[in-house]
Amino acid sequence: MSNTVMDKPPVNSSLPPTTLKQPRLPRWAPVGIALVSLGLGTGLGLVAGWESQVQWGLIAALLYLLITYVLTTTIEGKRQAKDRFATSLVWTSFLIAIVPLASLIWETVARGSKVVDGYFLTHSMFGVPNMSEGGGIYHALVGTLQQVGIATVISAPIGLLTAIYLVEYGTGKLAKAVTFFVDVMTGIPSIVAGLFVLSFWIIILDFGYSGFAGAMALSILMMPIVVRSTEEMLKLVPNELREASYALGVPKWRTILKVVLPTAIGGITTGVMLAVARIAGETAPVMLLVFGSPSINTNPFEGEQSSLPYFIFEQWGAGNDPSYDRAWGAALVLIALVMILNLAARGIARWKAPKTGR
Repeated sequence: MSNTVMDKPPVNSSLPPTTLKQPRLPRWAPVGIALVSLGLGTGLGLVAGWESQVQWGLIAALLYLLITYVLTTTIEGKRQAKDRFATSLVWTSFLIAIVPLASLIWETVARGSKVVDGYFLTHSMFGVPNMSEGGGIYHALVGTLQQVGIATVISAPIGLLTAIYLVEYGTGKLAKAVTFFVDVMTGIPSIVAGLFVLSFWIIILDFGYSGFAGAMALSILMMPIVVRSTEEMLKLVPNELREASYALGVPKWRTILKVVLPTAIGGITTGVMLAVARIAGETAPVMLLVFGSPSINTNPFEGEQSSLPYFIFEQWGAGNDPSYDRAWGAALVLIALVMILNLAARGIARWKAPKTGR
């Protein structure tokens, strides 16, 4: 029996060879387009007579997006152009948002570093007129640390327990009511929180101005942020971890304490520090309840007390060069304080977070 061989179809050699490789822009294309756009934006700004360099930057950003889209559409196609345009838009928006922040930090460091030294950090303004040189922020630094610390001690446990209730136990009308009031509290202006404590604590109960009164107002502002951030972090904990703990016979309260909270401790700590940063710069409650004082008061429960935000407001309102320098120095110290607290919180969260790997 003979083997039959099937004939292969004839190959048309006149057809051009096909390729799956799509043309692409070189890797240096985004950098090159950015430089060209920056040059064009600067040139247009100079020709138009615009003195603001912010306008030059915005024109350059628009040109960068336009040139990127046109080149990518021509070379790589519309689908790839849309993808590259979206990526470029995200990066451009990020840079536009970073520029004011970097400018603010640079200005604060440049002006505040002139006065920040050991004397500035260890002396108060007692006996020093606002128009004279000298004085320091020790009284305001003590007040800020005490007021923010008391507010954190009040709001962090309440916010944590509220979030645990909403995520782990909350069902029915009570949970809906708590969620509603937390949402309402999130949008409360700081002056309203100060007026509430002023009317209840000072006018009705007849207590005097003190750092504790200001801390209560700050805790009202801090509490909803802690609740919301903690609630979101607890929702990110996989249910499989809870179910595995329940399968081993561990009660629910112990599962929350030993499994859920350690897993979410990093995000919870970050949320608390965001709330601390939110209240550390508040001035309105301090003006209403703490009332400010140029002398050192280490007792937050009695007498008037200052804080860094109030000190900045007071010195800037004085309207002279020495007071301006002290205001910039206090602003620099406040930024550094918030950054130190954030770094400390990150370290604690990493230390307490569950270990991964073997």
